[in-house]
Amino acid sequence: MRWKGRRGSQNVEDRRSRRGPALAGGGLIGVVVILLVMFMGGDPTPLLEEMVKNNAGQQGAPAQVNPAEDELAKFVSVVLADTEEVWTELFRRRGAQYRKPTLVLFRDRVQSACGIQGAATGPFYCPGDDHVYIDLSFYDEMKHRLGAPGDFAQAYVIAHEVGHHVQNLLGTSARVHNARRSSSPEQANRMSVRLELQADYLAGVWAHHAQQNWNILEPGDIEEALNAAAAIGDDRLQRQSRGTVAPESFTHGTSEQRVRWFRKGFESGDMSEGDTFAVAYERL
Repeated sequence: MRWKGRRGSQNVEDRRSRRGPALAGGGLIGVVVILLVMFMGGDPTPLLEEMVKNNAGQQGAPAQVNPAEDELAKFVSVVLADTEEVWTELFRRRGAQYRKPTLVLFRDRVQSACGIQGAATGPFYCPGDDHVYIDLSFYDEMKHRLGAPGDFAQAYVIAHEVGHHVQNLLGTSARVHNARRSSSPEQANRMSVRLELQADYLAGVWAHHAQQNWNILEPGDIEEALNAAAAIGDDRLQRQSRGTVAPESFTHGTSEQRVRWFRKGFESGDMSEGDTFAVAYERL
């Protein structure tokens, strides 16, 4: 993917140097622990000092990273900037305004409006704060455990999470959330699959316009994205982890579905053609 020499986004928040939310972050959990220590006759001073020290360290301290990870952070920033330009224009064409999300880089665990999440969760979007969260170690996981290397595979991950932001702005996420609350577990899972496949489609739409705007693609890039989409299909992940597949528990879609919807978005470039909720579930 051609990305060097182009602007990065100003909407990246680097929390990699922070110790993560727990006692170190203070808040309710820290207060409860300190009260328990006092109740049991202990001295809470060391804990209070640790909270103060770590909270001070969370006030914008620069992240200590290795050069390779720093280069990856720059790459992510450029990809985010590309999504900002593409979606700003596409929303403008619809007579709407695109609100740019913030992308948070973290290490190990992070506090979001959706709760505390660990790196094992993988990249995620939180509609409560309009933030995309990613621990860059996930890209090592993609390459070595999932067999999905390549910079455009990495860009696909960001584009997919930004796709969830687009869904949130359009009201799709809220409608699905409300519908799931009154549905059976299997029905709720099916709605989740539709939401995820639409985010894959929107990632393809972004790739379509990014290629038109900046000629970003190099030979093999689309194959990298398709390989990444296939690598995180529910069927493949379930087969790898437990040896069996349970379609009723799918929440993201099969490898084939994820590949197909990303490809459809890339080929059309039309965000209005990705209505996964209008297709019979068996034909997704």
